[in-house]
Amino acid sequence: MLWRSSLLRPASFSLETLHPLVQWLLLILLAGSAGQLFRYFNVPAALFLGPMLVAIVFGVSGASIRMPKNAFQLGQGMVGVLVAHSMTMGVLITALHLWHVMVFATLLTVALSAVVGVGLARWGGIQGSTAAWGTSPGAASAMVAMSEDYGADSRVVATMQYVRVVCVVMVGALVSRLIGADAGGTDAHSTDALLQGVNLLNLGLSLLVIVVGVTLGARLPAGALLVPLLLGGALQLSGVLQITMPTWLLAIAYGAIGSYIGLRFDRVTISYVWRRLPAMIAGSLLLILLCAISAWVIAEMMGKDFLSVYLATSPGGLDAMAIIAIDTHSDVGFVLAMQTLRLFGVILTGAYIARQVIRVTERLA
Repeated sequence: MLWRSSLLRPASFSLETLHPLVQWLLLILLAGSAGQLFRYFNVPAALFLGPMLVAIVFGVSGASIRMPKNAFQLGQGMVGVLVAHSMTMGVLITALHLWHVMVFATLLTVALSAVVGVGLARWGGIQGSTAAWGTSPGAASAMVAMSEDYGADSRVVATMQYVRVVCVVMVGALVSRLIGADAGGTDAHSTDALLQGVNLLNLGLSLLVIVVGVTLGARLPAGALLVPLLLGGALQLSGVLQITMPTWLLAIAYGAIGSYIGLRFDRVTISYVWRRLPAMIAGSLLLILLCAISAWVIAEMMGKDFLSVYLATSPGGLDAMAIIAIDTHSDVGFVLAMQTLRLFGVILTGAYIARQVIRVTERLA
């Protein structure tokens, strides 16, 4: 057990010896640089992953600083408004035309993720609630943010979600090449174009929606995410507001969420995650395979191309799937509509599904 006792001993160098202001300056500089470096190399969820990994190093190295909960909640609000930005009439019209197929595919994907979550909790050594949120096929940052409010270990949830994001993107790119899809050469950050052309009035109103939404939802489970999402979506669809979020502000939001989670890691947590990493990867690949099989069945039923249906049902982030859909000339509207519907479904039913996963795993124990 020498290795275990060595994990519990303090590191020879500790950031705790540095003044908190110096720790904050180093964190901001290194986290921002890591996010931009990952983004340059087209790493999925770069603006979240970079700061989170840097913050993990800080946490393991004994940093005494902690990201304030208010900053974390404002980051949640920005994520909620970002999701609301995808609620356009085009997406809604596509959803209305194919609502029965999309509801079936959404329910099937959520059910498959719950089954994989039960498997990870039963045989992967991961706590039931954490396994449920870690396998939930919604936006990774949203699932991490919500898991925090429902008592799951957001550190492990973040690891599970972003292991799956990386697996989904790699497999998605491989599938598109295997079936001979032509890549259009779209910039990997083309989704940023949706947020360009900043109008100061819309920017101000978008920020107001975030502040008001976070304030109203502060005492509700996942309210800091859900209330800005619903409020911003309603205002945008009514034509009162065109949600505007410049990329630098989103970088701050993702950085705040990533740093909040990363700073809570310590040496014991790192050891826990490392031992369960093979199970996390296996669970991700199993979920991707099950979703691919369901996509093939749905594509045959609809007479639609497999790649579009695969990207629409794939348990990856909406933004990553949209980028692959654009690059491969797939049905982008269909992909966005189904991914958005599933995101809302997971956000609204996530707590219930987590309870059911816990209940099943307790019976199997």
